[in-house]
Formats: sequence, C-alpha cells, structure tokens
Amino acid sequence: QVQPVESGGGLVQAGGSLRLSCTASGGTFRWYDMGWFRQAPGKEREFVAAVSWSGGSTYYADSVKGRFTISRDNAKNTVVLQMNSLNPDDTAVYYCARSRSGSNINYYEPDRYDYWGQGTQVTVSS
Repeated sequence: QVQPVESGGGLVQAGGSLRLSCTASGGTFRWYDMGWFRQAPGKEREFVAAVSWSGGSTYYADSVKGRFTISRDNAKNTVVLQMNSLNPDDTAVYYCARSRSGSNINYYEPDRYDYWGQGTQVTVSS
C-alpha cells in the first residue's frame, strides 16, 4: 500500500519561500495524478495544487496561483510544491495525496484522492 511522505515544512517569514517534497513509500506515484491540499486550524481542508500523471497539466487554487509551482519527477517518484512569496494566510498543515486511478472527480475535490500523507507544517510569520 502506497504511503505519501511529505517533507520540507517549517517556519519562514512573510515573503519567504519553502519547497515541499512528497515521496512514495511502499508504492508508486508514476501513473497517478497528484495533489497538494492544506488545512489551517479551525478550517476545512482546501485544495492547493495538482499535477497530471505526466506532469503536462497543472492546476492551482486562485489563492496560490502565480506564487506556488507544482512539479514532479516520475523517475524519482517525487512531487514538489515550490512556494514563493509566502504570507501568514499560507500557514497550515500541507498534505500530499495520490489521485484515484481513472477518477473523473474534479482535481480540487478531496474525494478524488485515496492515499494521503501525514502532512507537514508550514508556518509563515508576519
């Protein structure tokens, strides 16, 4: 059973950058669309970004468009979320998730994804 494992979170000042990585434990991401979500205290989990299995298509929430970039390296079984121009509203636990095979649910819907990581904390100070 595949287990996404996130890393790269931490504390950063507003305007700074962080690079989150997601690797696969016990399986592969190679043929699957992948997504990043986040959840702030007291809020619902929300979509951040997604990438198609080939890397040819990417999708972003309006709140991160132009600041975050999602990419993947299938040879390394890794998905990366580069986050620039961070602000305190980006503070949350960030989760990596693998899409269900052949799903036609929208990318921004959590139900599209069946395997989730444990999350990595991102804290942006003002």
